[in-house]
Amino acid sequence: MSERNALRRRIRTWLALFLVCLVLSGLTAFPLVTELHWLNGLVSHDWLRRVGAGLDRADAEYPFLLYGTDWLAFAHLVIAVFFYGVHRDPVRNVWIVEAGMVACVGVIPLALICGPIRGLPFGWSLIDMSFGVFGILPLLVLRRLIKRLEALEAAETAQALREGGDARYLAKAAPMIP
Repeated sequence: MSERNALRRRIRTWLALFLVCLVLSGLTAFPLVTELHWLNGLVSHDWLRRVGAGLDRADAEYPFLLYGTDWLAFAHLVIAVFFYGVHRDPVRNVWIVEAGMVACVGVIPLALICGPIRGLPFGWSLIDMSFGVFGILPLLVLRRLIKRLEALEAAETAQALREGGDARYLAKAAPMIP
């Protein structure tokens, strides 16, 4: 297996890991009431009981409030769709990975600012911040692998030019060669 193919395979593996986590994170935002009933049956914790009671009341009296979490779930799924560009052409679409990294960093100040405003315990904000921390790890690996692939493709193009290849053709073809 060529080095380029090995890099592409590793990129796709890390991308798949990130996407599975992103999609699962989004899908779990749909059934919040059911999830909290299940979780409260497993764990006895004051904060979780309070959240469950709040969700039960919102669901019974103000179900439109939960529509916001439906949009949260939808946003996760839409973001996942954008990462298909990384699958198709990692070098050209590395910006998607970098934008994801910015979003992961943005989770930290959001949790630190909005958590206290909304009355969340600090420990809960730490859990929320962990999504940004754990989310950025595969993205850092992805970016590093994509930059290695980019350097490899640039070196291959330079070598082909030294051997008399057409630079315009090679520049367009290199990202498409498996």
